Amino acid sequence: MDKLRILLPKGRIFDNLARLFAEAGFPLYLADRTYRPVVAADWLEIKLMKPQNVGELLELGSHDAGFTGLDWIRENGAETEEILDLGLDRVRVVAAVPSGLDDRALRAKKLVAATEYVNLASAWLSASGYDYRILRTYGATEVFPPDDADMIIDNTSSGQTLRDNGLRIIATLLESSTRFVASRAAMADQEKRSRIEELAMLFKAVLAGREMVMLEMNVSKAAFQPLVAGLPAMRSPTVAPLFGDEGFAVKIAVKKSEVPDIIPRLKKLGAGDILEYDLRKVVC
Repeated sequence: MDKLRILLPKGRIFDNLARLFAEAGFPLYLADRTYRPVVAADWLEIKLMKPQNVGELLELGSHDAGFTGLDWIRENGAETEEILDLGLDRVRVVAAVPSGLDDRALRAKKLVAATEYVNLASAWLSASGYDYRILRTYGATEVFPPDDADMIIDNTSSGQTLRDNGLRIIATLLESSTRFVASRAAMADQEKRSRIEELAMLFKAVLAGREMVMLEMNVSKAAFQPLVAGLPAMRSPTVAPLFGDEGFAVKIAVKKSEVPDIIPRLKKLGAGDILEYDLRKVVC
């Protein structure tokens, strides 16, 4: 089979994806000033590109799969197949204006909207009934108002950068996160489709593992039934008899967010020698 050709985005998204690949079993090595990371799998070939280009390159068929934000898939109208929402690098694409500018003033003029999202912005501004002109930007969009633009349409995670620049959000156009996507040609090829789905399974297992921990404890025979009845678990706990018929060893996988509540409860129910450890992957 030919190598599976994958695109990874340059910039802030890359670090999260490099960690994801490593935890899935495919560590990456990227030398300075190179665009082709070395990956620990002879059937994978990886290239770095700007996230804005990933969807269109997949549609053209020069690569099989890749990672980019939903915002750039929608902006470019790229025809790709979404395999998995990784939930990483969550942002909102928002419209923001100077804090002192009200909506009546915006609608009383032909406003200038600065944005990298030309297509998303045009569709929203038209649907919202504004008279507008788009000013295409190439980064640092938040610096344009109030001198050079009346509005910006940009992505934000917390909104703090917008507030720091005297801007207020008036609408959310899109909520975005990093997606694992594939070309339609690759998904029509049975071997490539199988490889892509295997990768997706491993990525999903890693992401699930990040949300879970394993709790292991000992419990006496007398306390066993009440404790088991009060356990949260993915399905059911793993139970093994202790040496000398002294009771049971119990293991459960729980969400990390549940741990502060559940450990005191387990102690009250008679559990002892409680251990907590991380999970690397959870395959359901």
